[in-house]
Amino acid sequence: MAKLKLGPLVDNKAVRLTVDLPAHVHRDLVAYAEVLGREEGGPAAEAAKLIAPMLARFMATDRAFAKERRRTDLTNKEPGDPVRLQRPGAETPGEHG
Repeated sequence: MAKLKLGPLVDNKAVRLTVDLPAHVHRDLVAYAEVLGREEGGPAAEAAKLIAPMLARFMATDRAFAKERRRTDLTNKEPGDPVRLQRPGAETPGEHG
């Protein structure tokens, strides 16, 4: 079986966002959740819980977005403030392991 790009889901503090998906995208999302569950040896994940990690992965691997993010030196702030997005697991400034 091919390795999926999305790994195990992490339980993070959420911000509620309502989106409308085309039916074909929802069907594919449900199918992806089933495949991910089989790959991890468990039940299918809740399809809605895949959206955030998929978006995060997409943004983390978008070269044009990364270039613009570096150029403008965005930082994590409150809504309306500029946002600095980091790849999951990346060290934040001031953190030392």
